[in-house]
Amino acid sequence: MAAIVGIDVGGTFTDLYLSPGNGEPDRVVKVPSTPDDPSRGLADALDACGVDPQQLGLILHGTTIATNAVIERKGAAVALVTTQGFRDVLELGRRDRPSAYGLTGIHRPLIPRSQRWEISERLDHAGKVVTPLDEAGVRELAQALAATGLEAVIISFLHSYANPDHERRAAEIFRAARNDWQVVTSSEVVREYYEFERTSTAVVQAYLQPLVSRYAERLQGRLVERSITAQTLVMQSNGGLVPLAQLPRSAANIVRSGPAAGVIAAARLAAQAGFDKIITGDMGGTSFDVAVVVDGQPHVAETTELDFRIPLRLPMIDVHTIGAGGGSIAAIDRGGMLKVGPESAGAVPGPVCFGRGGTAPTVADANAVLARINPEHPIGLTNLTRLDVDAARAALGRLGAGIGLDAEDAALAILTVVNQAMAGRTRLLTVEQGHDPRDFALVIFGGAGPLHGAAIMREVGIRTMILPPYPGVQCALGCAIADIRYDMSLTVERPVSEVAADFAADALAAQRREGEGKLAISANDIARTALDHVAQMSFAGQIHSLRVPIEQSWTPARMADEFRKVYAREYGEAPGDLPVTLVSLKTTVHGLREQAGAAAEAEAAADAPQPAATRPVRFDRWIDTPIYRRETLRFGHRFPGPAIIEQADTTAVIEPGMAARVDRYGNILVEMAS
Repeated sequence: MAAIVGIDVGGTFTDLYLSPGNGEPDRVVKVPSTPDDPSRGLADALDACGVDPQQLGLILHGTTIATNAVIERKGAAVALVTTQGFRDVLELGRRDRPSAYGLTGIHRPLIPRSQRWEISERLDHAGKVVTPLDEAGVRELAQALAATGLEAVIISFLHSYANPDHERRAAEIFRAARNDWQVVTSSEVVREYYEFERTSTAVVQAYLQPLVSRYAERLQGRLVERSITAQTLVMQSNGGLVPLAQLPRSAANIVRSGPAAGVIAAARLAAQAGFDKIITGDMGGTSFDVAVVVDGQPHVAETTELDFRIPLRLPMIDVHTIGAGGGSIAAIDRGGMLKVGPESAGAVPGPVCFGRGGTAPTVADANAVLARINPEHPIGLTNLTRLDVDAARAALGRLGAGIGLDAEDAALAILTVVNQAMAGRTRLLTVEQGHDPRDFALVIFGGAGPLHGAAIMREVGIRTMILPPYPGVQCALGCAIADIRYDMSLTVERPVSEVAADFAADALAAQRREGEGKLAISANDIARTALDHVAQMSFAGQIHSLRVPIEQSWTPARMADEFRKVYAREYGEAPGDLPVTLVSLKTTVHGLREQAGAAAEAEAAADAPQPAATRPVRFDRWIDTPIYRRETLRFGHRFPGPAIIEQADTTAVIEPGMAARVDRYGNILVEMAS
């Protein structure tokens, strides 16, 4: 079996997980990310892992390039062409506001109003032509825009989900005007109703497509330089993979690819360990991502808000993010209160203790001053043999002086603030979805996650925490084990009584053919194909719909019966006399890859684990704490907190009053001591 590499390009570190496939142990690598050119950091990780290019079978990776471009508004210069009268749909949105109270806050659309244009054309909701497309007007506009510096053009016409002909014809005219334009139509990105969400999704796709195209070209060039011919796949936000060659057309699908990969890996590892309900916590250098998995399946959101009034109407693993990472900067706000994040020191200049010119104290600096991380073993930092704890202490001293704290108490305060923020988001995500967090295990990962997982567990009231074997590169591992996935959808929006008996079967069959066609050119290690068919349905007059798993052979009446059952399970009862609407039909095609089973130790160790060292670590007070090396811990080993566990990709903190044990798959399970 050829070697498989999973790589996650984060904001601070680029993580690599290598499965050699030749019987050798897995390898993990962390190197600094390169924000100016993320492909360079990926290549650095490949160089550092030392794999023979000829032995490399697959490269699978996630990236933050799309997310950062949206947040920082660094995408392409694009124009939006829409139906006359709908130029301002991006501002109108859903009449929401950034703050529930007050009238403050602004909306920054990805496309300024000066780059949005109207064309005379109109379809009704069934796709019938009300006003023909003004082709002369389209041609005139295309010629006028051809002299500008635009990189892409979005065409989003009213009701194009029902009939894409006008969009397709306008796209032909724009491509004829300039063949180097990247032209995107809303109906090819997401063929569903919801005018605002469909337009916004098309805008995100076009805004990112030129940027992602250049990234794919640079990455391919770096692989060629290294004589690497292995197929390269990129993680999507829905938990599936897409080939590098198809990446530009899937730009909107990768905005949260790294976090999605971490959730996929956590779900599989937890299921293997016997946990079917988990909360995933991923704390990296810049953010904390939390998600919920029930019955081994991550929750998938149909619509995700990337930023205020920038919805993305694509299936995405439901990951909630806050600005709380190892590089999050601590400061005193105007009210004299300590705040942590969302600003981050990132990879450059990084925390003060990295010695790269950073001057603002961060979460990592607090952990270093409290001796929770070993200054003699920096993780993922090249040309650095020791963290500069003295510089971190001085920075924390300056911060603490403003609120009457010394350096150590300021460090503890920083950890308290950031832990409370992460615990609060964890509670919010579970409780607002009707879950009791006490029924879940917490799978903690990311380079900084294991340093804070015990505190989150204690604050939220979670009974068990799972430390995976490689928590620092969990997202990279998720890329390595993910499957291929394609999602197709079709808006129907008709009463079930008006839908022909064979309509759904024909539509789902067409979606299946489309998905299987994409799979055929996607990857060389697909073992088998799996299908999921879903109908979005509602009662007549309802705005919100429910996902109803269906079979291709079902009649509309059978779907309506199943919808009533799903509705009753969700809300307690279902009105039996209201007509049912078939909103849309969706098909997901999975290309399931061959997966090597995780090795499980058969016999528990009879001896007690031996710490490699002991050092004073600050909790509520300084405590002489055992330091364990992760590679020395075996199935059956048990030890109490406080304890520090060090490994190549991260450091874990076990707090006083907790107990840890190692399961047969190498996970460390942490529980509150009885």
